Amino acid sequence: MVFEDLGRIGYQDAFALQEERIASVFRNELTERVLLVEHFPVYTIGRSGDDGNILDPAIAVVRTNRGGDITFHGPGQLVGYPILHLGQRGKDLRHYLRFLEEVLICVAGDFGVASYRVPGRTGVWTDRGKLASIGVAVKRWVTMHGFALNVNNDLSFFERINPCGITGCPMTSLGVFRGTPLDMEEVKSSIGRHFEELLDTWLPSEETRAHDEGKNTGLSAEAR
Repeated sequence: MVFEDLGRIGYQDAFALQEERIASVFRNELTERVLLVEHFPVYTIGRSGDDGNILDPAIAVVRTNRGGDITFHGPGQLVGYPILHLGQRGKDLRHYLRFLEEVLICVAGDFGVASYRVPGRTGVWTDRGKLASIGVAVKRWVTMHGFALNVNNDLSFFERINPCGITGCPMTSLGVFRGTPLDMEEVKSSIGRHFEELLDTWLPSEETRAHDEGKNTGLSAEAR
C-alpha cells in the first residue's frame, strides 16, 4: 500500500488530487493508496447534511459529495483519504466503513486510548466523546474522502456546529487523553501499519481471494 503524505493542504486542492488519483486507480495506472493530510481550517458538509446543524451562520461551509453531515478539519487533525478499488474488494460499502473504524480503534489503542463503535452511527467514540469522523464516497467503485482523526487539533471549532449532525456531540482528541501533544509522525506510522495489516483481512482483493480459494481447493483435493 502506498501512503502519500501531502502535509498541510487546502481542502479543495486535496479534493482535486483525489479526483486525479481515482481516475488513475480505476484505469490501473496507479496502485491503491492512502493520502494523508492536515487541512487549513475548513467546515465541510456532506450530500445528506442539514443546514440546521450550522449553529453559527457566520461560518463558511464547503459542500462536498461525501456521505454524512457537517464537520470541521484543521491543523492537528490527521485526515486520511483512501483510494481503494472496492470493485475488486467485494463492493461492500458498509463493510468498508467498519474497516476504517477498526483501523482507527487500533490506532487509538497504540496511544493508550480505549475507543469503540456506537451502534447505528459511523465513526469512533470514547467515554469522553467522539474521536474520529468518517465520511466516504465512491466513483465507479473507487473510494474517495475517508476519515478524520482528532490528534492535536483545537476542538473549540466544533462548538459552532452540531458535529456530524449530532446535537450536543462532545468531541475529543488523542492529545486530550494524553495531556500533551502527540508526535504526528508516530500517528501516521500507526495508521499505515494497521491499515496494511487489516486490509486484506477485512477487504480481500480478488487476487487474495483467488489465492485463498486455490489453497482451499488444494487442501480438499488432498483430503480426498
